[in-house]
Amino acid sequence: MDHKSIPTRDQVPEEFTWNLRDMYDSDEKWLEEYEALKQMPERLAAYQGRLGESAETLLRYFRLEDELELRLSMLYGYASCKADQDSANGFYQDMRGKAVATLVAVSSASAFAAPEIMAIDEDRLNLFYIAQPALETYRRSLYQIRRRAAHILTPAEERLLAAAGEMSDAPDNIGNILRDSDMRFPDAVDGEGNLHPLTNGSYGVIMESSDRALRRDGFEKMYGRYEEMKNTLAATLDAQFKQLCFFARARGYKTTLEASLDRTEVPAEVYTRLIEAVHANLDKLHRYVALRKKLLGVDELHMYDIYTPVVADSARKIPFDEAKDTVLEALAVLGEDYTALLKEGFENRWIDVYENVGKRAGAYSSGTARPHPYVLLNQKDTLDSMFTLAHEMGHALHSYHSCKYQPVCTSDYVIFVAEVASTCNEVLLMRYLLGKTTDKKERAYLVNHFLDQFKGTIYRQTMFAEFELMMGSMSENGETLTAESLSEKYLALNKCYYGPDMVSDPQIALEWARIPHFFYNYYVFQYATGFSAADAIANRILSEGESAVRDYKRFLSGGSSADPIALLKIAGVDMSTPDPVNSALALFGELVEEMEKLTA
Repeated sequence: MDHKSIPTRDQVPEEFTWNLRDMYDSDEKWLEEYEALKQMPERLAAYQGRLGESAETLLRYFRLEDELELRLSMLYGYASCKADQDSANGFYQDMRGKAVATLVAVSSASAFAAPEIMAIDEDRLNLFYIAQPALETYRRSLYQIRRRAAHILTPAEERLLAAAGEMSDAPDNIGNILRDSDMRFPDAVDGEGNLHPLTNGSYGVIMESSDRALRRDGFEKMYGRYEEMKNTLAATLDAQFKQLCFFARARGYKTTLEASLDRTEVPAEVYTRLIEAVHANLDKLHRYVALRKKLLGVDELHMYDIYTPVVADSARKIPFDEAKDTVLEALAVLGEDYTALLKEGFENRWIDVYENVGKRAGAYSSGTARPHPYVLLNQKDTLDSMFTLAHEMGHALHSYHSCKYQPVCTSDYVIFVAEVASTCNEVLLMRYLLGKTTDKKERAYLVNHFLDQFKGTIYRQTMFAEFELMMGSMSENGETLTAESLSEKYLALNKCYYGPDMVSDPQIALEWARIPHFFYNYYVFQYATGFSAADAIANRILSEGESAVRDYKRFLSGGSSADPIALLKIAGVDMSTPDPVNSALALFGELVEEMEKLTA
């Protein structure tokens, strides 16, 4: 496709769009299901006060929850995909709103369940397992509810918190609509005076350009527009952390971080240890920045110079078909069954490929695999786009394996392990590309890209995580998150991470306004831990072969059948220690040294 102009949704060829008819034949079918689900709260309410009466009753309730999970995930998945493919389409925004309202109604109606399950005596529950062996399927679910006894409220209070859920999504929704739909940017101008469309989706490609005038103009115009909207965007973040504080305090948690991580059984120390480990390795990032400055031959290295390749004339266009073929070859090490699933996704329109006007920026996998996963891309035919394809299909096949091999109640893996499979694919792709190149210049280009993966995934995401921790602390202490306070802290953090050889341009102080992940509730740190775990797993797969692949697929198929630290141990990684992070950053240091030699 021609990327000089951005098409409207109806101009995108169908073959490059996802086939949502695999969920519902039409919008009308979706609306029929939406209407049918309105009676579900009443069906749930029929169990109120009864969950402890017998093993059979408890089993029937859990099976109803399974049915609801299957139907609601498809209801929301379809609406969300439709809304994301064109955020200016009011009909689909309303559809997503209806789906969220349905989720909230069901959540409110089932609010009685956790307190009732907590009230069942341990001896009585053990008798339930004997009386109804099918309950064993839900032992893990029961444990996850009962382990959080100190944070479960009365049925009435649980209903109130559930009802507040719809409002809690508002800051994220408002921020997304503002960034992806309402904000418009002037064209960026290159060194020859040519115009380039500037959007949240195209910004990354502009930052990778070899034309420094284009990069600087795109950078200044992007943040100039964010400067105009900074107070509104700061208000959305302030509202986001206020609602996190509300829910954390309501449930008796000391901090928003503790509340977030407890849901996924991840100790808060894993988060803080990551930040400590990265700070102990900032010297390697500073050395990389100094090398980048030298290789670009600039007197000053600016933030708009951080993404462009430092190896001149090595970037090339990688069409989508070539990207798919290369990813298949690189991931062949994972077995024919894995690559067969990749081919199925490529050939049967699991993927929405190209950018269109109003389409959500970035990329994601839908997180469900019923009837199959869906992946959103904004393909630009670059090396980075090829890695994004490998990344998102890693997510997709993780979901596929979990849904295939786990019962519904444990099929949804927690966010701590969510970035492992995706990043493992990226590492395997990079190792494949490095392994087949004999050209010194091409190798330097790939090593640079690998370094940028480390920088973007471990260093940058940990910087985001540290900033998110700052925002949480500010909000917990009663401070308002203003544009001025956020920009001041962000700029200081940027200077700390990138070091003395980087000019931290004043505009970069506003980068926080561009990051949708700050609304994901302490999500970003898992990119860094996930990359570290993935690097260790990929090393094991490449060195040990079939046995490591077998263990890795057991991990992929694990869903939430165990806590995430235990699941990763199946794949041979212990994330309760800082060792994987330190090992990954040691490799980063080695790659910097190799890059210095390759470019000497």
